[in-house]
Amino acid sequence: MNNKIWLSSPHMGGEEQKYIHEAFNTNWVAPLGPNVNGFEQDLESYLELNTKVACLSSGTAALHLALIMSGVSAGDQVICQSMTFSASANPIVYQGATPIFVDSEPDTWNMSPEFLEEAIKDRMSKGKKPKAIIVVHLYGMPTKMDEIIAVAQKYGITLIEDAAEALGSVYNDQKCGTFGDFGILSFNGNKIITTSGGGALVCKTEKDKAKTVFLATQARDEGPHYQHSEIGYNYRMSNVLAGIGRGQMEVLDKYVALRRQNNQFYKELFKDIKGITVFKEPTEDYFSNHWLTCILVNKEKAGFDREDLRLELLKNNIESRPLWKPMHLQPVFESYPYYGDKVSENLFKKGLCLPSGSNLSSKDKAFIRKTILDFINH
Repeated sequence: MNNKIWLSSPHMGGEEQKYIHEAFNTNWVAPLGPNVNGFEQDLESYLELNTKVACLSSGTAALHLALIMSGVSAGDQVICQSMTFSASANPIVYQGATPIFVDSEPDTWNMSPEFLEEAIKDRMSKGKKPKAIIVVHLYGMPTKMDEIIAVAQKYGITLIEDAAEALGSVYNDQKCGTFGDFGILSFNGNKIITTSGGGALVCKTEKDKAKTVFLATQARDEGPHYQHSEIGYNYRMSNVLAGIGRGQMEVLDKYVALRRQNNQFYKELFKDIKGITVFKEPTEDYFSNHWLTCILVNKEKAGFDREDLRLELLKNNIESRPLWKPMHLQPVFESYPYYGDKVSENLFKKGLCLPSGSNLSSKDKAFIRKTILDFINH
């Protein structure tokens, strides 16, 4: 049996240990220190637009603080893209608020601007204007941000941009994570760069960043003793993990290029195969990091479904995974309001994520190609 080919595994660039050793040698192993400051500055320089970044323990923590910074509290309503990972929706419930789920559109698989506006109008007609909107760049594909921003501004609703999967993606020459009132980044082990576990909140102002850091460090007031006037959280990133992040920033552009090469590999592999569509940018306005390359399988044309292919890959020690199961279909969220048609449901039924790591070797790709072609041609 061949070695396991993972969907998206961590990929160290070689410089991470330099920063980690520095943290140990100087005894900066707390959730503050030179690596945290340096990582934040690296991200701010990369994202441009005078953004301010607060490094945190996870992308989920960043989203939770974004909701708090947006004034979301018990009884409020927050619109959330349905087709996403549960971490996009869970923090809404942490705040005692109600998630309102919105369907995708077929071009980018992200939030439909039309269904978003329909949801806002309907919630307002019922006497409750949503407090915030959480939009996601799924699998690194930028959302139709111009249209989403226009709707958010029309109704005066805070926009939170979940770019957990989209560091390095660009829409209309602007980096994903910088469009919303707040942006979310994730450095989980499977992301385009990793700090093992970690995330960041992208803010528009130094004031918002300072407030974020204050809340993330237990909301401790100024003074020699421990005094607290607000509820705080233990959400700050460790200086050791931030050292991994600083090393990873040195290879981010290279890793984006490698993931995009993987997408090209799959487009070549499937170009003459009936019933298989590789997910790609709808126009030149979109530049995806292709964090994961995904395909849709039309059973009528292909003669097999996505689950048949997934199981065949699994049999050969190759990890693949169905697309995210929409939140409005999840047992924990199925009782909440949903606006849409069947776009995300159909994507879930037909979609499969394929191995896409930046450390995918030529040998790995050759084995994936052989396995898939043998299966299709058997």
